[in-house]
Amino acid sequence: MTTMSDPVAEIPEFPMERAAGCPFDPPPTLRARQEEGPLSRVRLWDGSTPWVVTRYAEQRALLADPRVSADISRPGYPSSAPVHGGKIGFILMDDPEHARLRRMVTAPFTIKRVEAMRPAVQKIVDDLIDAMLAGPKPVDLMQAFALPVPSLVICELLGVPYDDHDFFQENSKRLISREAAPEERAAAHGRLSAYLDGLMGEKLAAPGADLLSGLAGRVTAGELEREEAASMGVLLLLAGHETTANMIALGTLALLDNPGQLAALRASDDPKLVAGAVEELLRYLNITHNGRRRVALEDIEIGGLTIRAGEGVIMANDIGNRDPEVFPEPDRLDIHRDARRHVAFGFGVHQCLGQPLARMELQVVYSTLYRRIPTLRAAAALEELPFKHDGSVYGVHELPVTW
Repeated sequence: MTTMSDPVAEIPEFPMERAAGCPFDPPPTLRARQEEGPLSRVRLWDGSTPWVVTRYAEQRALLADPRVSADISRPGYPSSAPVHGGKIGFILMDDPEHARLRRMVTAPFTIKRVEAMRPAVQKIVDDLIDAMLAGPKPVDLMQAFALPVPSLVICELLGVPYDDHDFFQENSKRLISREAAPEERAAAHGRLSAYLDGLMGEKLAAPGADLLSGLAGRVTAGELEREEAASMGVLLLLAGHETTANMIALGTLALLDNPGQLAALRASDDPKLVAGAVEELLRYLNITHNGRRRVALEDIEIGGLTIRAGEGVIMANDIGNRDPEVFPEPDRLDIHRDARRHVAFGFGVHQCLGQPLARMELQVVYSTLYRRIPTLRAAAALEELPFKHDGSVYGVHELPVTW
């Protein structure tokens, strides 16, 4: 096998810029790299040059390979920003510690438990639509609908007061912003940790039936440190609302930009078509656009190249989900496509714990919003919308709509 050493001038910066006027598509530089081969070098903020993996097959293979580590504290890990405070949650740990902590929060996210929540989520969606219809227009869909839906759901699941949503949403935005200073992100993480630690104290004193109370029970039993429990709460609260909110808004925008697809979705009462539309939108949009980051523990030969031990690896899942070898005409949104093999939730032992919940929420939203408001349309031109190029989760800061 061979190694690749690109001349410095040829190594592009990562993450890369999207093309003007193409807010739904991965950066053209990333597409060019995919066409050249499955792996190439990129340059990060700190000057390091990890591998970026652009093809689907190699991404899946590496995400399932025990020779790559998700541990952010390992030398060579391709961090997306300066790290303050070490590990942030079990998603940035390896087994067995990752598996030990993950098992403690798996039960509420099983398909059976999630499906039991569907009527409650339907009521949340309908109530928010009622409020929009009764209020002034245009309205910012992000603030009036896309953020409240998953925030209300995750607050109920965790046992977090929804009245505090402004606080945790603002600090979540700072924590995942690439443009915020390291000290600013560290301060936001500190505020969220202190907030969850305070809630953990309340659950220890008076436990309920929520997920945080379950973690408090493990603290009482000596299975978990209180600091670990609070850290897990931060991770679940952040992941439980930020990603789904952006999928709701950006998915709506993508459908409005593809009126034939929107009409087909609105006209169907087939739950399978709705579920398929969710998978296709997840594939097409792939809002976590910083890639899945890993570091090699051993030399790995893949795609005709050798990743050396200690080298960073970034699985660019946005372009992986646009691999024409797996998804023909990948740049076309097609809700009738079988897109279930996408890697929007990752793959392997670290794939997203909350994906059943995210899928169910999106199914309820996409099957309800456009029927209840059949004339829904954007109240601003696509090029005028403020897209989130500044964070690790892609979407829109606001989406004015009317009907």
